[in-house]
Amino acid sequence: MKHRLAVILPAYTLMYVLCFYTAFLVRFDFSLSAENRFLFQTTIPFVLLAKLVTSLATGEWRRSFRYATFSDMLSMAAGATVAAGLLYVANSLFLVGQIENAVPRSVILIDWGLTILAAGTLRSGYRFYNEILRATFARSQRQRTLIYQSEDEGIAVLRALQTTNSEYRVVGFVGENRRKRYSLIAGIPVYLARVGWKDLASSLKATHVLIPGTVPGRKVREILQECAEAGLQTHIIPTVDELAGGRYELSIRHVTISDLLRREPAHLDETAIRQYVSGRRVMVTGGAGSIGSELCRQILALGPDSLTIIDQSESGMFAIQQELFPCETEIQFVIADVADRETLSRVMRTVRPQLVFHAAAYKHVPLMEDNPREAVRNNVGGARTMVDLSHEFGVERFVLISSDKAVRPSSVMGATKLIAEKYLQAVSTQSETRFITVRFGNVLNSVGSVVPTFLKQIENGGPVTVTHPEMRRFFMLIPEAVQLVLQAGAVGESGDVLILEMGEPVRIVDLAKDLIVLSGRKYPDDVDIVFTGLRPGEKLFEELLYDSEQNSTKVHDKIYCAHRKGWVRPADIRRDMVLLDESLSNPPGATLSVLNRLTENYVQADALPQTGLKSAA
Repeated sequence: MKHRLAVILPAYTLMYVLCFYTAFLVRFDFSLSAENRFLFQTTIPFVLLAKLVTSLATGEWRRSFRYATFSDMLSMAAGATVAAGLLYVANSLFLVGQIENAVPRSVILIDWGLTILAAGTLRSGYRFYNEILRATFARSQRQRTLIYQSEDEGIAVLRALQTTNSEYRVVGFVGENRRKRYSLIAGIPVYLARVGWKDLASSLKATHVLIPGTVPGRKVREILQECAEAGLQTHIIPTVDELAGGRYELSIRHVTISDLLRREPAHLDETAIRQYVSGRRVMVTGGAGSIGSELCRQILALGPDSLTIIDQSESGMFAIQQELFPCETEIQFVIADVADRETLSRVMRTVRPQLVFHAAAYKHVPLMEDNPREAVRNNVGGARTMVDLSHEFGVERFVLISSDKAVRPSSVMGATKLIAEKYLQAVSTQSETRFITVRFGNVLNSVGSVVPTFLKQIENGGPVTVTHPEMRRFFMLIPEAVQLVLQAGAVGESGDVLILEMGEPVRIVDLAKDLIVLSGRKYPDDVDIVFTGLRPGEKLFEELLYDSEQNSTKVHDKIYCAHRKGWVRPADIRRDMVLLDESLSNPPGATLSVLNRLTENYVQADALPQTGLKSAA
């Protein structure tokens, strides 16, 4: 600031002197008598004092020249007006009688106008130099770029580029609005997208396309494919809310698979979420996993009294510990197996959690087919342990993270998730704890999921292995899934199965092709796709609802509550648990046999006609 004042203060002082002197010249037809020159000399100290004080009061010198706005201009005009008012009052009250001839009021008025004009010219001139002249000099080195959308988002991108001396030179807007055709925005022409990206790239010699971060994922995928064919490089530019580090600091990045699957953001009831989390003792199992770790991040932002994180992965716990420390909230990191009732009981007795989010589970379908006993022990036994202890220690609210694979399961993993759901619902009928199940599909970029696997295959030159050309899956971004899990915890009642709205299922082969393009390769020229056939336990299509749940009520923007008919009685579920426990000490075939029999019974209990989803009135 000191260095800034060392330049600005002399410049403004000179400008104020010249404006006042020019006002005298204009008033007296550019011919000043000795008397008028004396009047100027004797009053200029007061004029400078008034203008410098008002400039200081309005923060004129603290306002950036590089990012001058109408707000800055109005503030500057207001300061000049106050200074002129002070001169007028002083001239009327003090100068008359002390100086032989007072300053003419016309001089004060002319000086006021010249001050506004000069200060405005100084600010706009600096911005003109920075945005136009410097850009013109560097034009040959800058990348010719198109911006998708000519609406507010696209214009915001343009302004951000202009104010940061970016390497991108915008040569056109591309939009869908026909009314904008042939328009010029900030001197840049607007084109219709239907012209075709290839023709636009050719005629405008463009090499890059910038897409605002608000564009829906389906549209981003469409643009990406067309631009890849046209030889255009696509980039995402975050929204103004996402920009970090400065007023208009720009952070352009490559398109990611998350951009292609992005949906409209959910409208969360943040007040309700904060009310049941803030100030509470919270426990998260599986806290080192993809969903669990994001749960921890979002929970900490809500201000809990304490957070206990449980996971059996030492490396995973070390990573989340390094990320979350230091933190104002008290955090306990517990390495433990959720099926270890004795250890978990000691932890619960010490921590006394009020909220429990149970995200710990084995999730890899083919791997669990080969390890059914461990899947039962962890996914069923772990859920049963946490449910029982939550009931015993008076937990207020318990949220079970389930899966779409629990619907008519064809795999060991799905079957264990279904049984965990049933056990929770049975206990909920006899407990003061509010037990809630949240069910959703795949989360994008989770550890060991399809996206990291495909990316590694592409990096190695391919081929990318897809099980079946018609394989489809629901996908959701991890932060969005966790937001809705927290929201579900706020709206769910005990025993509810809440299903997150997942949008349309995505063909896995399309996902693979998108990732190949995003990696800068071409399919099938650079990287091919090979179909390997369905693996054990896999389905072509996953489902989120049983037939009996199809008449579900929409309880939130993107959450449905399933009206379950196939609940299991507590006595029956305890009998089933005994059968499962006994099977664990027998060969794997025995465990599979019991698991299949129980699953068949539960699925049959849920077999009711479909009636379609409906929204709450």
